[in-house]
Amino acid sequence: MPAESMFGYVFKGGIFMYPILVCSIISLAIFLEKSRVLQRRRVIPQGFLTDFEHLLRAEKIAQALELCKDTDAPISRILSGGIKNYGKRREVIKELIEEVGRREAAYLEKYVEALATIANVATLLGLLGTIAGMIKIFGVIAQQALVNPSMLAGGISEALYTTGAGLGVAIPTLIFYRIITGKADSLILEMEEYSLRMVELIKEQRS
Repeated sequence: MPAESMFGYVFKGGIFMYPILVCSIISLAIFLEKSRVLQRRRVIPQGFLTDFEHLLRAEKIAQALELCKDTDAPISRILSGGIKNYGKRREVIKELIEEVGRREAAYLEKYVEALATIANVATLLGLLGTIAGMIKIFGVIAQQALVNPSMLAGGISEALYTTGAGLGVAIPTLIFYRIITGKADSLILEMEEYSLRMVELIKEQRS
């Protein structure tokens, strides 16, 4: 769509088109940022997991802890919480890992719910804009004895612009939400599974 047509579309929709436009910008920004953050290589680096497990099996605890400090990833921070307490009871280590895991899960899910909110808000703004436009149109009709059908159709089409724009933002935003939620849930589950595996490995090493 040419720039002139796009801006004309926004202007015709009235004042409610502007918050809808803001919603679209915020939605896209959140999606792009969370897509970057939720890359598996950033959250659960495969090389780190291999090196960490090798060091733990060799009971090189200091080196394993240093590896966690040198690796900027949620899984490294979770495992660091457990390895710092190496030698304590299994239940204590598991509880500490779960505590750090909850914080990291909250970090991965940060702003995700905002996408669902934006989808709802964009839809409601579209409907509100249409209702406001229809009220304006019928107000004009009430003041005129004769109404030109073409003018009436044009006014209604302009009132419906906001509904179209609202849905045009809400539908992709909802898709963004599903994609990001699926990615976050998958990574969180994988971190939980590996953390439990590490706890069992620590138990084996101590026995």
